[in-house]
Amino acid sequence: MAVPTPYIPEYITVHLGPPSSYAENVTISFPDYIKNVASSEIYPTWNESAIRANIYAQISFALNRVFLEHYPSQGYNFNITNSTAYDQSFENGRNIFDNIGKIVDDIFTSYIRREGFIEPLAAKYCNGTTVTCEGLSQWGSEYLANQGKYPYQILEYYYGEDIEIIENTPIFGIRNSYPGVPVKPSDSGDNVTTIQILLNRISQNYPAIPKLNPVDGIFGNQTKSAVKKFQSIFNLTVDGIVGRSTWNKMVLIYVGIKDLSELESEGITLFGRSLEYPDAIQEGDKGEKVTILQYFLSVIAEFNNSIPFLNITGEFGSETKNAVIAFQQINNLPQTGIVNAITWNEIYDTFTGIVDTVFLSGKTNTIQAEPFGGTVLKLSSTGESVKTLQQYLNVISNVYSSISPIPVTGEFGKETEDSVKQFQKQFGLPETGVVDRDVWNSIANEYKNVVSATTTRPTQFPGYTLKLGTED
Repeated sequence: MAVPTPYIPEYITVHLGPPSSYAENVTISFPDYIKNVASSEIYPTWNESAIRANIYAQISFALNRVFLEHYPSQGYNFNITNSTAYDQSFENGRNIFDNIGKIVDDIFTSYIRREGFIEPLAAKYCNGTTVTCEGLSQWGSEYLANQGKYPYQILEYYYGEDIEIIENTPIFGIRNSYPGVPVKPSDSGDNVTTIQILLNRISQNYPAIPKLNPVDGIFGNQTKSAVKKFQSIFNLTVDGIVGRSTWNKMVLIYVGIKDLSELESEGITLFGRSLEYPDAIQEGDKGEKVTILQYFLSVIAEFNNSIPFLNITGEFGSETKNAVIAFQQINNLPQTGIVNAITWNEIYDTFTGIVDTVFLSGKTNTIQAEPFGGTVLKLSSTGESVKTLQQYLNVISNVYSSISPIPVTGEFGKETEDSVKQFQKQFGLPETGVVDRDVWNSIANEYKNVVSATTTRPTQFPGYTLKLGTED
């Protein structure tokens, strides 16, 4: 059996109260959660070494809760609480300090663990003045930092000499971890290729980022310009160098876009229903109109971090109301949490702008892939599905040198099996050499990613609203 290893979750669900209390759950991206905790727990004016030491502890504590499934194993539907009696402080909706946010972006894929152990350290801490504990003293860390101690030395002082900091932990659903050193102009190789693929996929949804063609693994002026534009859009240091903060932000944006693309079929089926304004939708409502509203908002949230993560349940509860209020706020509408005709139309127009960009525009240029045919492919399989599989693997092998190109014969032989296993290894899947539905979808999605890296797509909302019956 494979040993489970820690990862950085894309999202974490916070219970706004003690574990057994009746309170709201809030789902937020993991780095945004840590930014909130750090801004709630410590002061931005502290010595940077103290801030970093505290953030390492906060990351490790949260990851320990996630890795051990502390609350889900007890039957709760959240990962952590905001009760400081049990966990760490989290103030929903609070402002984030700029310097703390930048530090979190730099180190949120790092955590503390004991040497010889797998799990992140449950790094207890307290303020060290009104409350003391067997762990890090927050004010004590500031004192040590002012004495010239580095973050690791501060952590070692409080947690012992048998700790280590694990860096560049994979983000769940994101296969490309930061390589450990900045990637910069004049570099070449697989890391540059990865950057170019990520930027090209992101540029489909952020057209200000120039398209890179060819994807050649060489960090030239064209790649530098695309990196700098990405950095300027996402409020990073605009230096054209892909350090840890830029890399992590890049893969986070990429996976959000990729997740959205996987909703393509669901999104298009919605156009078979009447999407005209039904009537006022508000807290307590249930049914199809709520489901459609939630779907619209969940898609919009992929492109606007101000909209909170939303589960599609068909029931208009507090999570949906908060998402509606957030949308109304950023669109200068009355923040009622009720979806009247004006709010519905604004949500719909925003959604269709995204759909036009991602799914519908320039159909001749849209990258398509065959759906899973329903039959598991393995050694000795034959037919058109095998031929398609071989074609997809060959396209992917042009970018990933670890995957061997194979003859397109329609016969699943040893070469095809080896290529499938190489793909599975490259993308963190069990190395079975068998192509079931999940493996097929992963290969098909990666095929689309690679092809899209050199395919220009139309981008912007066309200026009219798509409605039932609309034709080209």
